[in-house]
Amino acid sequence: MKWQNALKDYKLFLKIERGLSKNSIDNYALDVKKLIDYLESNTISNSPIDISTEIIQQFIYEIAKVVNERTQSRIISGLRSFFSFLVFEDYRDSNPLELIESPKIGRKLPETLSEQEIDALIGAIDLSTPEGERNRAILETLYGCGLRVSELTNLKLSDLFFDEGFIKVTGKGDKQRFVPILKATQKYINIYLKEIRTHLKIQPSYEDTLFLNRRGKQLTRAMIFTIIKQLAEKIGLKKSISPHTFRHSFATHLLQNNADLRSIQMMLGHESITTTEIYVHLDKGHLSRIVEKYHPRK
Repeated sequence: MKWQNALKDYKLFLKIERGLSKNSIDNYALDVKKLIDYLESNTISNSPIDISTEIIQQFIYEIAKVVNERTQSRIISGLRSFFSFLVFEDYRDSNPLELIESPKIGRKLPETLSEQEIDALIGAIDLSTPEGERNRAILETLYGCGLRVSELTNLKLSDLFFDEGFIKVTGKGDKQRFVPILKATQKYINIYLKEIRTHLKIQPSYEDTLFLNRRGKQLTRAMIFTIIKQLAEKIGLKKSISPHTFRHSFATHLLQNNADLRSIQMMLGHESITTTEIYVHLDKGHLSRIVEKYHPRK
């Protein structure tokens, strides 16, 4: 079995059996490609069927010289998943990563923005340009609805249910959920729709896409990152932020204002409450206020 054939079958498995998004599949595939590149550059001819634990350990040793522990751990996890697939399909008898341990890493708490920092970022947008009105609507939607960047770029006009106060969001694995949308966020989207989007020459197949670039096509994830990075530089923000920072801030601010974790979990589209619980660790003061308010010994 050749590596490229095994990788192709693996990606199909992740799509059909696991129901993963294209971005997740690409990330899993990238871990395997790193191993393939290592084998080719070192003229190692082992196939996915007969590669040994020792060769993979050497690969991990080499890659550990150029990546941090968190990335190293992710690569090991990705390769373990790939070889588990080969075992599942009876191509191999065992997983060569069974005895390879991932480096111990602490749980990384996400970076968040204060309300003042979010206001400053949005306030720095140049509203004299068509892109400015669009960018304000984008940031207000990221923060107001707690969306992933892929969920934002894939948002459709047909997903907007403003009369009911919700938007339909397609998340990981094409799972859909309804998220409440604030009147203020609706206002900025409507301004963009009526004053900017209506004047664009929209390309075929993008008629239903909400946020478009100046050529009438869907915005890329990279463009959203660039917009936010440029605004952060403009206001002199020293934090390293991304579109996901607005999602983290959405959840953290809700928690600080006494929203319950179960509701936050549903809005974020987390399968497990454990994933949502990371936001509890961001605000120890919130826990103290809960004890002071509800404990009988207060």
